Amino acid sequence: MYAYFDNAATTPLDPTVLEAMLPYLGQHYGNPSSLHGPGRQVRSAIEQARKMVAQLINAAPSEITFTSGGTEADNYAIFGSVCTLGLRHAITSPLEHHAVLHPLQALAKKGETELSYLRHDELGRLDLEHLEELLATKPRSFVSLMHGNNEIGNLNDIKAIGEICARHDAIFHTDTVQTMGHYSHDVQQLQNHFLVGSAHKFHGPKGVGFLYRRGGVEVAPLIHGGSQERNVRSGTENVYGIVGLATALEIACRDMAAHRQHVQGLKNRFIEQLQAGIDGVQFNGLSAEADQSLYTVLSVSLPPSAISEMLLFSLDISKVAASGGSACTSGAQLGSHVLEALGADPNRPTVRLSMSKMNTEAEVDYAVAQLVKLYQPVLK
Repeated sequence: MYAYFDNAATTPLDPTVLEAMLPYLGQHYGNPSSLHGPGRQVRSAIEQARKMVAQLINAAPSEITFTSGGTEADNYAIFGSVCTLGLRHAITSPLEHHAVLHPLQALAKKGETELSYLRHDELGRLDLEHLEELLATKPRSFVSLMHGNNEIGNLNDIKAIGEICARHDAIFHTDTVQTMGHYSHDVQQLQNHFLVGSAHKFHGPKGVGFLYRRGGVEVAPLIHGGSQERNVRSGTENVYGIVGLATALEIACRDMAAHRQHVQGLKNRFIEQLQAGIDGVQFNGLSAEADQSLYTVLSVSLPPSAISEMLLFSLDISKVAASGGSACTSGAQLGSHVLEALGADPNRPTVRLSMSKMNTEAEVDYAVAQLVKLYQPVLK
């Protein structure tokens, strides 16, 4: 058995998704920009995929742009908004993914925008009163706050954030990479201008994602050189990836309730068994709170031990795939900026266990047994 619990990094490809992609890896090879029959056939597949994605988030097809993934989509929203709309102030959180933090920091370093960081508490809960204060005292702002945190699993109230942004005429971008396909998103009920998804986080292929851009928000392209994607994103489209993305999202939305029930059960099983098996185990952020965190992510904080720096490697040897980190940089890995921002104890190692519909209770039991076997002897 190899127990794979790194689904927040990437999920296994759904066999049905692969089946949908295969014709576009073989017989349907036309360039979608070509006017002949083979090209038109492929173009039709892209537009059908666009309609499907739009329908699933209650958007218009013209508001969906296919990209190479979540990082490109985030960068497009950030650079496009700040540079095209001339927004001289941006707000984010120190807990955001680097796909958001690094572009904003680059723009701030060049003096193109002032960057403010939202306050949060030791559990990673954002201070929305601070957001209101910043928006009230600054010029028109760009706000980028994620829905679900990829490291600690915290869920942010993006509906409330959007309402605050709307009151101050701010441009609101939200990275929903970890929640797309796992939670329902209705852009007609949100006040966001940009929303991002990535196929390989919901059992689709790697290298393809999408950006929702609300109609009427016009920003300059990030990639130039052609007229693809309605002049928004140049370059020949990743046709089989786009077909795979739409198929994967359709399956994820169709089976969402059953998927959530199954995966939440696995997470609860992890929590109970880890608490019973390892003295002093804790959970980072709101990770163990079912109604306030991603049901797919559990961030486990372990007591200091001699095996701390080799823990993930040892788990891999034991055939358990996980990820993690600590609040500081060690010889083995870079520290987590999220854990550092929370003020986590740098001596306590963290293991992130992230689950999917393809995991089983037997895999949870095996992973816990391996972790306890590796960890407990060094505590005695």
